[in-house]
Amino acid sequence: MARVKYGPASRRRRKKISKMAKGQRAGRSKWHRITMESVNKALAYGTRDRRAKKRDFRRLWTLRISNACKELDMSYSKFMKALKDAKIGLNRKILADIALNDRQAFKKLVDSVKKK
Repeated sequence: MARVKYGPASRRRRKKISKMAKGQRAGRSKWHRITMESVNKALAYGTRDRRAKKRDFRRLWTLRISNACKELDMSYSKFMKALKDAKIGLNRKILADIALNDRQAFKKLVDSVKKK
């Protein structure tokens, strides 16, 4: 039987990894072993930080809503409970945007849930 050579497949694999390492400095983009390590680490960081980004944004939205509520003499937790009881289905992202950009509308929202 003929000998099987894996040259083209190996080269294709190495090229794929080195494309991912484009823009990295020194051996991280030149030497295959170091390139593999840095690309794998970068992919792991990317996965981790995509999840962390969601947490960070939720924390930011909560903080913005909380600060806007405190100005109107209401706590964040009471405000969110009142919204839920009033069956107002606004999420934190939208509430934070309203609190930041449209104070009057947010004040009306707080006043409407305070009455109930």
